[in-house]
Amino acid sequence: MTTHISTISQETIHKLLDLGAATIYEAQGAFGALSSQLKPIDGTMKLAGPAFTVDMRPGDNLMIHYALLKAKPGDILVLDAKGFIEAGVWGDVLTEQAMKLGLGGLVVNGAVRDASAIIAHGFPVFCKGLSIKGTGKNQPGKINEPIIIDDVVINAGDIIVGDRDGLVVIPRANLNVAITQSIAREQKEAMFKEKLREGGNTAELLNLTETLTRLQLI
Repeated sequence: MTTHISTISQETIHKLLDLGAATIYEAQGAFGALSSQLKPIDGTMKLAGPAFTVDMRPGDNLMIHYALLKAKPGDILVLDAKGFIEAGVWGDVLTEQAMKLGLGGLVVNGAVRDASAIIAHGFPVFCKGLSIKGTGKNQPGKINEPIIIDDVVINAGDIIVGDRDGLVVIPRANLNVAITQSIAREQKEAMFKEKLREGGNTAELLNLTETLTRLQLI
C-alpha cells in the first residue's frame, strides 16, 4: 500500500507535544508505549505526527530511500529494522533530505549514525542504538503497511508522540478521545498537586490507605 495518510493540524501537534508521551500513554489506558530502549538521540528532541511505516530488512536501507520519494510534510518515518543495531540505517545525508521534505521526525527500530550532525540539524530521531557500520541497498520491503515494534502494532496514519520519556502510539481513530482523556488526566494531576501543597498526601489522594492498612504498613 502506498496511499498517503492525511496529516494533522499544527494545533493538534502542539497539543500532543504539550501533553507528552507519558500522559497520553496513561490516559489512553496504559496502552501504546514502545520499548524503553527507543529513546531520542538528544534528550530535548520531541516529535508528533502521523506514522509513515517502513518494513525493511536488517542492515539494508534501500526502502528508506524509496520511502523518502513518497513521504509528505509532517510525516513521522517509522522504520522497522527488526531491532538490529549493528548497522546505522540513517545518517546526516538522509537527515538533510528529510528536513527538505518537511518530515516531522524519525523512529527507528534499529540504529542510526552521524548522531552529532543530526543533533546539530535539530531533526528529532528516536532509535535503539548508534552504529558506525554501513548498510546494503538491495533488499525490498513494504511501506505504509502495518508493522509490529515491541508487541505494538503501528498502522500507517497512527499518531506517534515522542519525548525524553519515550514513545507512544495513538490509533488514528482514537486521536480525539486520547487528547480529551489526556487533558482530563492533566487537570486531575493539577488538582492533586494543589492538595499536596495544602498538606495532603498521595496515599489519601490515590485511595491507598485501605491497601496499606490491609498489608499492615500503617
